[in-house]
Amino acid sequence: MKVIFLFLVILLAGCGSAPDNSDKIDREAVVSRHNIVSYEFSKRSPAQVGNGEIAFGLDLTGLQTFIPFNTLSQWGWHSDPVPKGVDIADFKGKQVLHNGRMVTYPLMNDETEEQKLISEWLTGNPHRINLAWIAFVLLDKEGNEVAMTDLQHCQQEVNLWTGIVSSYFELDSIPVQVYTACHPDRDLLAVTVESPLIDLDRLAVKIAFPGASRKNSRKGHYIGIWDEPDKHTTTFKENGQQVMFTRALDQDKYHAALSWDTPCTFSAAEDNPHTFILTPEGKKMAFSCEFSPEPIQENPITAREAQVASREGWKQFWESGAAIDLSESEDKRWFELERRIVLSRYLMKVNESGSLPPQESGLVNNNGWFGRFHFEMIWWHMAHWGLWGNLELADQSLSIYQNFLETARLRAESEGFEGAKWPKCTAYNNVEWPCEAHAFLIWQQPHPIYFAEMEYRQKPTRETLEKWQEVVFATAELLASLAYYHPGKDEYVLGPPIVPVSENTPYSETFNPTFELAYWRYGLRVAKEWYNRLEINVPENIDTVYQKLSPYPVEDSLYILYEGIPDMWTQYTFEHPAIIGIYGMLPGDNVDKVILERTFDKILETWNFKRIWGWDFPMLAMTAARLGQPELAVDLLLHDNYIFDEHGLAYGEGSPYPYFPSNGGLLTAIAMMAEGWDGSGNVTAPGFPKDGSWKIKYENFHKYQ
Repeated sequence: MKVIFLFLVILLAGCGSAPDNSDKIDREAVVSRHNIVSYEFSKRSPAQVGNGEIAFGLDLTGLQTFIPFNTLSQWGWHSDPVPKGVDIADFKGKQVLHNGRMVTYPLMNDETEEQKLISEWLTGNPHRINLAWIAFVLLDKEGNEVAMTDLQHCQQEVNLWTGIVSSYFELDSIPVQVYTACHPDRDLLAVTVESPLIDLDRLAVKIAFPGASRKNSRKGHYIGIWDEPDKHTTTFKENGQQVMFTRALDQDKYHAALSWDTPCTFSAAEDNPHTFILTPEGKKMAFSCEFSPEPIQENPITAREAQVASREGWKQFWESGAAIDLSESEDKRWFELERRIVLSRYLMKVNESGSLPPQESGLVNNNGWFGRFHFEMIWWHMAHWGLWGNLELADQSLSIYQNFLETARLRAESEGFEGAKWPKCTAYNNVEWPCEAHAFLIWQQPHPIYFAEMEYRQKPTRETLEKWQEVVFATAELLASLAYYHPGKDEYVLGPPIVPVSENTPYSETFNPTFELAYWRYGLRVAKEWYNRLEINVPENIDTVYQKLSPYPVEDSLYILYEGIPDMWTQYTFEHPAIIGIYGMLPGDNVDKVILERTFDKILETWNFKRIWGWDFPMLAMTAARLGQPELAVDLLLHDNYIFDEHGLAYGEGSPYPYFPSNGGLLTAIAMMAEGWDGSGNVTAPGFPKDGSWKIKYENFHKYQ
């Protein structure tokens, strides 16, 4: 009887069944089934290795042989010399009316030649630079360099679990096998090569260093100036099996170390002072190239040691944080959605886990903004890290708020506001690029309060409160200060001047935009909670603005972009449909759900989905999930205009390429749909359909706000 009773206990324990998401996920299987296998060269989509601080884009040969992809870092920047006789500190900007007073904003000023020169310099500097071009030199039997079309049987596999890219090709039926990796903790690329071509003196490696200027670095798949060798310098010192390079581009410097583990001969090219050749001997070659903003002091490590470190580092990453497995779903689209998720996780680790917030194209290229990052996009780049249990990977980037706090206070003070005003588009120096959108965009202002609250929900400690206290309070002061009292309405209002999220309305006419009102309401509410947690009285102005902030503008029982907008549904149904983000991305403070649902339906009916950006689809999916429409949420994440290429580089049909808020937005939406959000209850995967078509296994997510 005891045996039977024990059997029944075990059986009933199994029948008492934990939800599907409690099953242990085979993470390696999930990741590895999406390894990227390529057979053809792409001129704009590189495979990548990287560690968040540096990334190396490679073509089908395992280097940058035929497609000059970039080697970009978080620290690699250059500024052009300031024009003679000009002091950048003399920049005057322009004055614009705000609430009855003239405010000086960072706007292009061409009133004098000096101001024009300063405005142009601030526009283009600093700009992100390409550190180096590393390529094979492949020769035919006669000793001439071959073309891309001369290679046969090309095949490349990105092993996502190890971070190592395996590239195979043949030249005249002679095989070449290449392995490329990046060290997880050092900005070091490691390459091993095996081929009879080496013994035939038909394979070598070239490293070349480009120049840079703002004219070259604003936009393009390939960055660098190659035809102005006299405008930058490369010096080097040989020491056994290592060469140390020092690069100087005007006043900016960086360093590189080329090391080799197998017999090689190093030489400088005769026709270019910035090009060098590493010629191997035998049938194998192993080398590494490390980059640094400071002279490299650490001892060299072998390429194979770096590859071992890559395996260990990526294994640790994939086994940390959250995971999701869709493979038991009946909906045949599960594989594509899971592919998008896995590749986005890989790409965000490679491109967006470093010491600065990432630019919108990560470390792939400069897609229009000189390599600088956008403060309003920090949310879409970074929010997923906390939800996926990898808050530590966002911590370096998010420290930008503490690091920029004093200059943000000065910006607010210079414009006559209280608190700290965060920039729109900048680099490591927190200097704004003069432009209307940059001067008047405001939806980035509440972001640090959101991030602080996200961390506190995971780490509800005094340490977290003190870490974010000054930033939260200074941000709340700015929110209260930027809103102003409208006596005719007896409300606090926003704008003009304002450039709203959609960036498609006149800044001088935009008044009380819906999304910004919602984010202000959220930010002030949460800031008040932080004052209470710290047992500090809530400042009267913050509470007053919160209590009397304008309601959301409504017209014909629909939320509209801003109060008084003309022809909303015929003239402005393109760009970001952010009015819907007030109940999706945001938790919906004071939202009327009936009006919101009507507005959502109207957007789906009228919006031009060929003229929106990549993060708009996850934003819409998050609203669909909150509204109890999980089928629609999934459809939006697989929308035809929401594109993920073979390497997972994502973009909306109307946005630049690549556009990493697309990847970050997907991961944020997936976390929300899996773990749920405040008010979603204890339902398993509440954002996914419950008709049996989707079976979701997940673990270690954090609940969305």
